[in-house]
Amino acid sequence: MALFSQTSQQGFQALLWKCRMFWPVSRCHQLFAVSFSIPDREKVSYFSFVTSSSTAFPVDPKGTDAFPTKKRSEIDYEEEKGWDEETKEISERKLQFSSSVRAPKKRLTSQAVSRHKFTNVQPPEKPLQAEEWNRLRENFQSPEIFEEVMFNSMVRYNSPIDVAKSLLTHVAKSNGDIAYNLLLKYLTLCVQQGQISEIRDVYDIMKIRFRILESGAYNLLIKGLSNSDQWRMALTLLEEVKKIMIPSRVNYESCIKAASRHQEMNLAFELYHEMLAKDLVPTLDVLQAFFDFSRGMKGAELQKELFGILLYLRENQIYPHKTFMRSIKLWFESIPGGNWRGHLTNIKDSGQCPVCNHQLEDSDLTEKEYSNLRERIIRDVIHGTDTFRKTSPQEFEAFQTFVENRLPFDIVIDGLNVSHIKPRRMQCENLFDAVNCLAKDNARLLVLGRKHMLINSSNWKREIMKEMQNKADFFFAENISEDDAFLLYATLRSGQHCKFVTRDFLRDHKACLSDSLTRHLFRKWQRGHQIVFSPSAEGKHINFTPAFSYDCVVQTTGDTWHIPYKDLFEEKYSYRVPRKWLCIQQQR
Repeated sequence: MALFSQTSQQGFQALLWKCRMFWPVSRCHQLFAVSFSIPDREKVSYFSFVTSSSTAFPVDPKGTDAFPTKKRSEIDYEEEKGWDEETKEISERKLQFSSSVRAPKKRLTSQAVSRHKFTNVQPPEKPLQAEEWNRLRENFQSPEIFEEVMFNSMVRYNSPIDVAKSLLTHVAKSNGDIAYNLLLKYLTLCVQQGQISEIRDVYDIMKIRFRILESGAYNLLIKGLSNSDQWRMALTLLEEVKKIMIPSRVNYESCIKAASRHQEMNLAFELYHEMLAKDLVPTLDVLQAFFDFSRGMKGAELQKELFGILLYLRENQIYPHKTFMRSIKLWFESIPGGNWRGHLTNIKDSGQCPVCNHQLEDSDLTEKEYSNLRERIIRDVIHGTDTFRKTSPQEFEAFQTFVENRLPFDIVIDGLNVSHIKPRRMQCENLFDAVNCLAKDNARLLVLGRKHMLINSSNWKREIMKEMQNKADFFFAENISEDDAFLLYATLRSGQHCKFVTRDFLRDHKACLSDSLTRHLFRKWQRGHQIVFSPSAEGKHINFTPAFSYDCVVQTTGDTWHIPYKDLFEEKYSYRVPRKWLCIQQQR
């Protein structure tokens, strides 16, 4: 290891802590004192190793056993007791930044603000001696947070690792200890630069001093090691994390990429399925990695797993970006003996693919599906959730009466949502443009508004509101009311032909549906009935994208795949349904 191989100040941490594993504590103190000429009064305090993280459990300084041979109940009790004492010590140490241990909370808040003020501090380009660091600290506006600010700047500017080591050494010699948060920032810099030996040394220090690390440290360690030839150590750390907490998505994805990079695809998919089982949502980045690293590989099981990812995209209405789409295309075309060919295309309004002439699935539900969905949404989403926390039963009952007396509508509009589409214009003008556009062809409109829209103001002009009310029905809810339930109720009660206008994804309401089949029907109904909108490129008009007659999700017939993807513009406006497709055919 880099640190262990040196006896200079650059390697003092690893040398000191490794010696402690084999020598008595007093011998370590002697080594530390001789190496750095630290006064006697500072020797003992070094091994206190202050932590600013209440989730890092200290090891008993009388021994180095990570898990003492005690009953589980005794360990639980002592850990709980230790936690309280550690928390108390941490709080007191933090308060010592000010002149008094009982410093006001306000002062601590001001220190957080101070850290933000120093985001442009530039670290030195070369390692400094102790007197130089002291001089910088003395001239710093807030000396009590100097080291933290400096390490933050080193991470931001990606400083040479020797510069960070010189500050870490200076802190140890000056204070007799190193705060946990500073060690973590040093670890961040090591990971950022791929300093694998340093990462291992920091881990060795941490695991000797603490039985359990907090999640941030594990994230860094696993990420750093997974990008090296020692990537299997990241798997060992992942197993360690599983014993004390649910691993994060970052933990799993770092290990998945490492396994994929080394062509260990069975292991990568095992971790992927484990991740899904823990309800962790994979990023597009890690899904793309599967296709990138599987290129040109044989195996029916591997192909089945990758097809499964495409079906995962379908089930969850996920649209890959253009780079991901290219990876999918290249993987298909690289399958040995597969004879797959991919083409980029735009599907016709009729739902027919111009490449293979295949007709895509219809977005309409059957009458039975629609009836079941409407019943479930009204029961589970509208009446079965916290609807009445954002509205009163009396208001919703009045709305139901209002709707029943005016059915059916052709389009239901989320008025407040639409009114914010162009922030530089009056909100009533945005809504007015939308109503004028959608009222063409004598469509019956219902606009869901708020009572504040009726009060003449800079954003809501009474004359414009009156003109709109001549073209559409308006229901004005209380200003605090949540209108999603109103939107769903009015649209579903109007029948299959009725569409709705909002940029809201309605994810919370979909989550209220208990079974996957109903959630699938809800998403399909939503895709076929939601009209999305966006400002025009010049910002003068509102563009409405009508709901598609075909279902805009990944589709397959076995020998063809149709995959919708987003271009850069559609990625920017994430609520837009993609209009571009990848058609993949297997040549016979």
